[in-house]
Amino acid sequence: MAKLFVSMCLPPIEAALRAQADAQQAVPMKAYMLGQFEFLGVPAGPRREALKHAFIGLPKFTGTADELLALAQALWQLPEREFRYTAIDLLAKHHKRLDVSALPGILQLVQTDSWSDTVDGLAGVVGDVVLRAKASDPDVQRHMDDALVHPHLWVRRVAMLHQLGWRAQTDQARLFRYALALASETDFFIRKAVGWALRDHARNQPDAVRAFLTQHAEKLSGLSRREAGKHLG
Repeated sequence: MAKLFVSMCLPPIEAALRAQADAQQAVPMKAYMLGQFEFLGVPAGPRREALKHAFIGLPKFTGTADELLALAQALWQLPEREFRYTAIDLLAKHHKRLDVSALPGILQLVQTDSWSDTVDGLAGVVGDVVLRAKASDPDVQRHMDDALVHPHLWVRRVAMLHQLGWRAQTDQARLFRYALALASETDFFIRKAVGWALRDHARNQPDAVRAFLTQHAEKLSGLSRREAGKHLG
């Protein structure tokens, strides 16, 4: 059924986005990404509007988790970056259809032509899935414990960022443990993720984050500390 679903949805999505292609816009978009990826030249607003039009005439979107993930994977195979952004939009919009069984598939996308533009969007989807699953499985974050020690740095970044926006539901002990586990890494994107995750938690628990930064100042990189303390005063 997943193949049938993809064959029904993929062509109109691809056609709608390619119809909006702007070669001139694609040049700076590619340059911003250091020339690593191809672009159609379609900004976020027109891209999302094109997606709406792509589904006009199709049956109401009722894809199962397997079908939704298969469509995202098919979009990921197309060369231009906008198709991956569209895949992330679809996963984010319909994240309630996904459960933890979808995490391996999502993390596989994380590892494909990775950069922060796609990885961080997927981290948000992972966070939505894991947070919802906590209601029935309090130990669901064990999947993120595994991701934290994954050999692929972008999967580790997802683990560090998955609690963004959780506010009062943040597992503070786990957040701090993750930050210390990654503190010795020298990669810019890991250090930035540590600081970002701590800064997000500081909106809810500023005193706890301030104390953590003071206690572990020598272990955390300067970048992580600066990011974490941006709004702490």
